[in-house]
Amino acid sequence: MAVNKVFPSFAAAVADIPDGATIMMDGFGGEGGMASHLILALRDHGAKNLTIIGNTVGTSGFGTKVGRDFVHPGILVKNGQVKKAIASFPVSRSPSNPTEFERAYIAREVELEMVPQGTLAERIRAGGAGIGGFFTPTGVGTVVEKGKEKRTIGGKEHILEIALFADYALIRACKADKLGNLAYRGTSRCFNAIMATAARITIAEVDEIVEPGELDPGKIITPAIYVKRIVQRPKEG
Repeated sequence: MAVNKVFPSFAAAVADIPDGATIMMDGFGGEGGMASHLILALRDHGAKNLTIIGNTVGTSGFGTKVGRDFVHPGILVKNGQVKKAIASFPVSRSPSNPTEFERAYIAREVELEMVPQGTLAERIRAGGAGIGGFFTPTGVGTVVEKGKEKRTIGGKEHILEIALFADYALIRACKADKLGNLAYRGTSRCFNAIMATAARITIAEVDEIVEPGELDPGKIITPAIYVKRIVQRPKEG
């Protein structure tokens, strides 16, 4: 008998996320890439001391619009649920308009591990592939190399970056079948697909759920084996 991966609500899909969990969340650009309803459900669920792994930790004016508001991981920071972020862009584009994470970081309420964007993507991909880490020249001679093993490869200095793996990944796709195969659109291809492979439990927020066999095989990017839960977005959001 096939396991039913379709959950009745966003609240039900995140109900078992415990305090102290490590969670991957996409957040590249604006509309389409972020699991906004899952983030809102996680805020309402209230799990604390979370470590968030993602491109951003919430940037003003970017995110997925729900009603009048842009939803992004910053709402979890504002709610006092985040302990640490592993991210490439944790700050605002404008010093006069700081993010919630910036404010919390300045107040020493949260921790930050800054990671170059390409390195972040590769660390997540390595986690999904079961690779312990890799050497890269990116970050050599900067604060990024602090405390990391260094080697000279091909006459060039490299630093060791450790793979990233999470307890949960909250991802966004445009379409899923009931087995959990996923297809993406636009910016949702940036981090969601690799995050799906690098978490113990991947929860997908999707625009549409179809029957098995209705997805074009050539458009399936994430195979069902990586997806544990699916929730359909409301038509208006």
